[in-house]
Amino acid sequence: MATTTNYSWTTPDDTDLVKDGAAAIRTLGTSVDTTTKALNPSTTLGDIEYRSSTANTNTRLGIGTTGQVLSVSGGVPAWATPTAGSLTLLSTTTLSGATTTISSISTAYTNLYILFENMYSGNAIDLGLRFNSDTASNYCWSGIESSNGNVLARGNLNQTEIVVNDFSPSGDQTKNNGYALMELPRYTITSGNQFVIIDYKARTGSNYSGGTFTCAYAKSAAITSISLTAGNSTWTAGTVYIYGVN
Repeated sequence: MATTTNYSWTTPDDTDLVKDGAAAIRTLGTSVDTTTKALNPSTTLGDIEYRSSTANTNTRLGIGTTGQVLSVSGGVPAWATPTAGSLTLLSTTTLSGATTTISSISTAYTNLYILFENMYSGNAIDLGLRFNSDTASNYCWSGIESSNGNVLARGNLNQTEIVVNDFSPSGDQTKNNGYALMELPRYTITSGNQFVIIDYKARTGSNYSGGTFTCAYAKSAAITSISLTAGNSTWTAGTVYIYGVN
């Protein structure tokens, strides 16, 4: 009997009689069905298939659970739970315009760490923070900062954004270097107050400032977007890195 090139399915020879047609079709159909199933072993929504060590046969990998990541174990794909405390880079964004919004933040983690590097604008600015594009009076903050060694207490209640710091103290506005690290613990909680911790440092020429703020945002959903405003100016430099932590 003749066979196909790739999967060796049995087909009738050119000299076979017509009366053998039904049996030949059944034989070919059975071969096609067996091969197709071997290449498509999925049974459940979310299954993934990968090539096994057996030729023309795939292996079914069932869908993982929430928060797991696709990894490799023993040389084959496998779902795994990230090691607690490990950092996963979720996004890298360049600051631009009066407001930069980072959207579609993954909710597959427990905490968020956000690193701001080399922030700069052409004029004296404040770094303003809003979550989920919420412009209502749902923000409050307080903290201690120093500018050129002078200590100042700052805070506000029921504001439309969190104002962290003036990243351009008086002086040379062309040499500003603004850095900040923000932590959002349990950012996927859908109600109550989102606790926010921010540490920052800024320098312009011979002028410098720094401080620590604790903040709260009255939220009704998990944090999935962050807007960064440049006060009365526009961003001309700066990079934001968002990390997920389990």
